[in-house]
Amino acid sequence: MSGPQCCENPPALNPNSGEGTVEEFGGLKSYLTGSLEAKATVLLVSDIFGFEAPNLRKLADKIAVTGYFVVVPEFMHGDPYDPEDAARPLMVWLQDHAVDKGFEEAVPIVEAIKSKGFSTIGAAGFCWGGKVAVELAKAGYIQAAVLCHPTFVTVDDIKEVKAPIAVLGAEIDHISPPELVKQFEGAMLVDGYVKIFPGVEHGWTTRYDVADAEAVKNAEEAHKHMLDWFVKYVK
Repeated sequence: MSGPQCCENPPALNPNSGEGTVEEFGGLKSYLTGSLEAKATVLLVSDIFGFEAPNLRKLADKIAVTGYFVVVPEFMHGDPYDPEDAARPLMVWLQDHAVDKGFEEAVPIVEAIKSKGFSTIGAAGFCWGGKVAVELAKAGYIQAAVLCHPTFVTVDDIKEVKAPIAVLGAEIDHISPPELVKQFEGAMLVDGYVKIFPGVEHGWTTRYDVADAEAVKNAEEAHKHMLDWFVKYVK
């Protein structure tokens, strides 16, 4: 369920991007933004390019401004996918970065969030991170989930989700095509919805060109759906 489209438009990673700080949190280096006095927490689970993607950190800061403490863990352990590394294609890289391991490492992050006094947690997952977020929702660790162009997520996964879930899909997506993503809505046993965004490709919510006004507009529309979902359920 992964392929070349998953690797297109890699971000120019910048460890110094964003307005937050990078600290160890729940056993992983993490980008933290927002106040510990916030009303609730949002966990962002990156795609295969990791937590140094400037657009991802910009989104984390945007969520924090609305009143959340936001955690973006470094699930890639300093080894984000490099499409230029011909000796290590995606399927080989994934052997070292399985989504099951991502879920296992997310659980201590959730416990660390709770140790800070937060009882309500939302999670958004992008591509690879979508599977991690859905596993958290299946296991009852979070109170709401948003999946953005998810990878590896199945209809059976959605049937087991225990938290309200919004799925934001792309019209042009060979990894999670609209015909699959639309099936998610009928499988939901909790409050949720699926929205297919027209004219956009897999990765559009975080891997957009900031100089492309239309791309920015499409990404920001998805961000609004995400924020609205968290405002409704993560409080």
